[in-house]
Amino acid sequence: MTAQELSVRNKQEVAREEPTRPGRTYIPDVDIYETTDRLWLWADLPGVDEQSVQVDLEDGVLTISGQVSLKDYENLAPVYTEYNVGNYERRFTLSDSINASGITARMTNGVLELELPKAERAKPRKIEVAVS
Repeated sequence: MTAQELSVRNKQEVAREEPTRPGRTYIPDVDIYETTDRLWLWADLPGVDEQSVQVDLEDGVLTISGQVSLKDYENLAPVYTEYNVGNYERRFTLSDSINASGITARMTNGVLELELPKAERAKPRKIEVAVS
C-alpha cells in the first residue's frame, strides 16, 4: 500500500457565500475510473438514503447532492466526535466526449455509482489500411 492509501483526510466543507440548506455541506470523496467506452464514478455519501440523493446535468455540469436527515441526531450531546454529519455536494464539468443521455446512477449502501458512457466519436476505433 502507498502512503496515500493510509493517510487520514478530514472532510472538506463546501465553501459558499449563501447556504440554501440548514447545516454543513461537505464534498464527498470520489473514485473515477476510465475504460475504453465509459467513465465510472463512485461517490461516498454516508448517511444519505436513496430518496435523498440527486444527480443533475445542466449546461455540461454534473451535480451530485445528498441530504442527511438530522432527526436521528436531535437531542444528542456529543461527548467526542470524529464523524461530522452534514449534506454533500460536488460538481464536475463534463467534456463533450460523454454521451449525456446515456448516464445512469445507482445508490447502494451509501455509495453512489455513476456510469458515464463515452460518445461514439470519443471511443477508440481501428482504421483499416487499404492496400494499393
